[in-house]
Amino acid sequence: MANKTFYDLSVSESLCQSLEKLGIKEPTPVQAEAIPALRNGKDTIVQAQTGTGKTLAFLLPIYDRIKVQADNIQTLILTPTRELTLQIAKVAAQLGKANGVRSLAIYGGQDIERQKQKLGREPHVIIGTPGRILDHMRRKTITFANTNRIVLDEADEMLRRGFLEDVEQILGTMARDRQIMLFSATMPDKVKALAHRYMTNFQHVIIKTENITLDNIQQRVVDTVEDSKLDKLCELINEQNPYLAMVFCGTKSRVSQVAMALARRGYLADELHGDLSQLQRTNVLKKFREAKLQILVTTDIAARGLDIEGVTHVFNYDLPRNTEEYIHRIGRTGRAGQQGTAITFVNARQYSQLRRIEAGIKNHIQKDVSSRSLASRLKREKREREMAAKKAAAEKEQSKQAKSRYANRKGSEHKGRNNRSRRLRDKAKNASHGRR
Repeated sequence: MANKTFYDLSVSESLCQSLEKLGIKEPTPVQAEAIPALRNGKDTIVQAQTGTGKTLAFLLPIYDRIKVQADNIQTLILTPTRELTLQIAKVAAQLGKANGVRSLAIYGGQDIERQKQKLGREPHVIIGTPGRILDHMRRKTITFANTNRIVLDEADEMLRRGFLEDVEQILGTMARDRQIMLFSATMPDKVKALAHRYMTNFQHVIIKTENITLDNIQQRVVDTVEDSKLDKLCELINEQNPYLAMVFCGTKSRVSQVAMALARRGYLADELHGDLSQLQRTNVLKKFREAKLQILVTTDIAARGLDIEGVTHVFNYDLPRNTEEYIHRIGRTGRAGQQGTAITFVNARQYSQLRRIEAGIKNHIQKDVSSRSLASRLKREKREREMAAKKAAAEKEQSKQAKSRYANRKGSEHKGRNNRSRRLRDKAKNASHGRR
């Protein structure tokens, strides 16, 4: 597999040259498997983890089949987040320079009138989020009646976010001879049901790479309590000195609290979550990519699809809910063959949840022994030794006190009987009888 090139996968020469300019020479396993499968036009499910190169796996076969002389939307790519939309759009624009394919990103938070103007340039490929795509459909500014290819990227995440009805509504307006390309890290029941309802005679490509996002990542668990959690995070940041770090929290309010607390302590930190405007989110990500921020505190909105070069550390400030979430979070580091570190905070009530995550990744995560807990353990062990010594001394003293002074001096065979004292008493008694 490692010896294959994109030329071997029948990717056009113009696209191969474009990839070489980007420094991409060999296909990843998912690209090597998926590109030939998608070229035949059949409905396809590609199951592979995030961070494995799925974007090129569907863009390359699509771009080779686009008719650039036709002025209609030929492919729709749906994603769960604006950030992933923008990331795919960036790669699509780079590839489009090679063969003239026009692409456009459509997502919420942008001025819809400007999007309408850009749609007038008749793009061949639309990349967007379901909500904003439906908005344009209702305004009749976009139609997919002649669109015969659709990609559902991160399908499991899209359905988890409640986009099932939106996706079904969009699918219902497309050409009947459409090709559905469904990319998903996992296959929950909702994804399976969608596949069986809308896909016919589909092929299933499974990339068995359980450790692909884990092999280059040092995973650690740190035992914490809520009151000292922020102090522990700061201690680890100071100790590890990350180039770029992502701190994952469970809620948007938690993200804001942690980001503000870090900023007050002098760290170059900012927040990223769904309550920010699109302009704010774009600016924060831009600053983080340019290393003008050292720490990005975020919800799971940044756990999938975002490929940010230079992330050396991931901190799970709040424990992920499941294995998939854990893998996607820590997969933000250790990318492109680089080494990364993932540190997960766990309190006493969360170890059963941690065990489930470890079972899912088939690996035991090393637990840190902090200097404080080590000192506490050593102190406890010293106290236990002292108590044991006191107990032994007390038992010895009690054993001595159970016998008479004579028995203690002459030996335990007397069993506490003092015969010498009895002889003295008898002698005194006989002497008194003689005086009489």
